[in-house]
Amino acid sequence: MSTRPFNINNIFKNLGITSEAVGTSTGSEWLPDVEWINSWSPVDGKDIGRVTQTSYSNYNKVIDEAGKAFQKWKKIPAPQRGEIVRQIGLELRKHKESLGALVSWEMGKSYQEGLGEVQEMIDICDFATGLSRQLHGLTMHSERPEHRMYEQYHPIGLVGIISAFNFPVAVWAWNSMIAWVCGDVCIWKPSEKVPFCSIACQKIVSDVFQKNKLPEGLSCLITGDYSVGEWLTEDKRVQLISATGSVRMGKLVASKVGARLGKTLLELGGNNAIIITENANLNMTIRGALFGAVGTCGQRCTTTRRLIIHDRIFDKVAGMLSNSYSQLAIGDPMDESIHVGPLIDQDAVKKYLNALEEIKKEGGRFIVEGGLIEGKGYESGCYVYPAIAEVENHYKIVQEETFAPILYLIRFKTLEEAILLQNGVDQGLSSAIMTTNMIEMEHFLSHQGSDCGIANVNIGTSGAEIGGAFGGEKDTGGGRESGSDSWKAYMRRQTNTINYGNEIPLAQGIKFEI
Repeated sequence: MSTRPFNINNIFKNLGITSEAVGTSTGSEWLPDVEWINSWSPVDGKDIGRVTQTSYSNYNKVIDEAGKAFQKWKKIPAPQRGEIVRQIGLELRKHKESLGALVSWEMGKSYQEGLGEVQEMIDICDFATGLSRQLHGLTMHSERPEHRMYEQYHPIGLVGIISAFNFPVAVWAWNSMIAWVCGDVCIWKPSEKVPFCSIACQKIVSDVFQKNKLPEGLSCLITGDYSVGEWLTEDKRVQLISATGSVRMGKLVASKVGARLGKTLLELGGNNAIIITENANLNMTIRGALFGAVGTCGQRCTTTRRLIIHDRIFDKVAGMLSNSYSQLAIGDPMDESIHVGPLIDQDAVKKYLNALEEIKKEGGRFIVEGGLIEGKGYESGCYVYPAIAEVENHYKIVQEETFAPILYLIRFKTLEEAILLQNGVDQGLSSAIMTTNMIEMEHFLSHQGSDCGIANVNIGTSGAEIGGAFGGEKDTGGGRESGSDSWKAYMRRQTNTINYGNEIPLAQGIKFEI
């Protein structure tokens, strides 16, 4: 065993927080409330502590402070805003081990994945710092003489960020660091299942803002259940809602924000597949599929849920996978020899067990049996065996996203059939093909291939870098976060025409004389 010494009180001390924490903040000011929510660890099933739930009156105080801060922050030149984000990246480097450990303990992912999540935060700080000097528009030729046309981007205003439990800190950073260099202010509503991760992040960034003598309200935190999120989505003072979570949640958010003609950035469910052709390097394939299927205990939106395997190699791939699954170590995620930690809570376990029953009812054949793990070291009731089942793509349970380590194997005979199977679900986030055949890979990447926002060749569906735009199509919501030109979602576009002549000709040659 290589379990790391872990003491939650020491982690709290290192991060400057306590086990009884206020969950509402405008920055350095923390607003006390009377109602509490508990946080417990799926690792051992014990309470971590408790956090206050934001009241409606304090919510309004937060929004008021954010509005005031925006009026000042947007006037600061973007490169200077980027300098603040650079300093946040430096502070995250100092706190990487402690914050990574807190992520692992409160959420249940492995310590290595916890560190990786904090590294994503650091990487997006670096990206956003450079981006602060590249928020550029275009220059166009006017059809009218002595006219110049161009477009520019302005800060959008207040950005509400609703994040999910599976990435307690990284997804917030993807949004907030970009929004800040764009000149926006942020109000974060984290999952109530992982509140301490958000409090630690708020403490880190508010310290940076204070040191730079910046106003309250640039980074705000509100905590609580779905009702707190509803205040945010229904509030016309919040110009953009970036929401990460289930398709069901995303549709509710979209309807509420759409009703007030606000803007949304939605990152919702995935039902991701890897196509494995006869020309695949199977050693690479198994490694890519294994992490994709069981990493974070199957609780990533990019988790590999389906393997679409050529009929001629199906049995060989199934056998190799079965052998690999037999070697998985499941247990305490702070033990660095462990591959798979717990599910987030016992409700997630129930959904996992129900899915196993549905597979049987619909006629699926288990290649690796699943089930609940009990006994010493598994007292939280959140540890399960990763399962593999041969199924048909049309099964109702296969069409759904079960946030758990269940991998479906599906046969195909032609590449065209495989692509139809891959695209034959409502979600459209991540996809991959394993092949050494150039024609197959190019067909997969063409307009006739994958319909997902992410399409990979010879790597799995899970594990995106921050440099590329992250997001998907169809029921995944159509949003794009992180890299590329995703920054445009956090700004409003404006087209400008300048007449530097002495006449005022109309467009399209229209004559209007008096």
